[in-house]
Amino acid sequence: MNLAPCIPPHQNNLFSAWQQLLQQQPRLRAREAARQLAVSEAELIASRLGLNTLRLRPDWRELLPALESLGRIMALTRNESCVHERKGIYREVTLAGNGRMGLVLSADIDLRLFLGGWHSLFAVEQETAHGMQRSLQVFDQHGVAVHKVFLTADSDLDAWGRLLARFAEPTQLPPEDLLPLPARAAERADSAVDVEGLRQGWAQLKDVHHFHALLGRYQVGRQQALRLAGRQWAEPLDPQALPQMMGEAAAQQLPVMLFVGNRHCIQIHGGPIQTLRWAGDWFNVLDADFNLHLDMPAVAQLWRVRKPSVDGLITSWEAFDVDGELILQMFGLRKPGQPELAAWRALAEGTPAQESAADAS
Repeated sequence: MNLAPCIPPHQNNLFSAWQQLLQQQPRLRAREAARQLAVSEAELIASRLGLNTLRLRPDWRELLPALESLGRIMALTRNESCVHERKGIYREVTLAGNGRMGLVLSADIDLRLFLGGWHSLFAVEQETAHGMQRSLQVFDQHGVAVHKVFLTADSDLDAWGRLLARFAEPTQLPPEDLLPLPARAAERADSAVDVEGLRQGWAQLKDVHHFHALLGRYQVGRQQALRLAGRQWAEPLDPQALPQMMGEAAAQQLPVMLFVGNRHCIQIHGGPIQTLRWAGDWFNVLDADFNLHLDMPAVAQLWRVRKPSVDGLITSWEAFDVDGELILQMFGLRKPGQPELAAWRALAEGTPAQESAADAS
């Protein structure tokens, strides 16, 4: 790694504190270390500039298509409660004209990129118990990780070197313009929502991708909309049904779509799932090309959601945390223009719904 001058890590108080923490907790991941040290993950990673970390230019229009040259990689996107890892080749990248939106639609890597929130980029080379780990790590303006790309044993190391040389920032300095995390927006009172209009708009949906616009039109949060839509469209389920659902999908070798994202990136797996394992409170999919790690105690609510479309009714399961943040979505695998798989709908509809607060009242 060709490094430009910066503050030597051994003179960096944050870096020193991190190393002391790792001596006490050798398996501590950077995200948790940053939390314990009361800094953002981006600040923590930047504390290694000059050692094994290089800051790169966030030129997404040029950089994202260049990732195809790396060959087979592992793409990782996560939120607070779930990690989604998919191996493949980073290709078929499309960016919108204004450069604020992007898509990756290859057979293996399937992403929705909200590039307006992508801020800083680092290349990291770190020796681990499993050998050298090389990665690209993207952070937003609050220093929160958005998306990461890890090299695999099949990646092209020569292409990696060329990519770092091409995109290295001339001055290797930590990001100085990070902002505090914004306060969570307060949800409007249910009484202030045009519930009848929301239900009519829901019934008139022609495409599941129009759902976000529906939420904006009626100024409702996603979970609030599920609660107000009526049981025709959304029903609460026992959160513990989610691992059971995945287990049944695996047993049937039913192809599914699993969406996991954060504010600036959504990553999608399409296909069957096979190897399911518990590790403490974490429920995991551990397939050759796809891994999912779900913190089950964080799943506070689970909903069965139905949306109309020109292809017929589309059914999903959606998991939320205690703050109402979406953790993951699960659909049956389908392409635009195709109806929902009958086997998926039967499975998705087979779990009894719970009584909602509206029913109890």
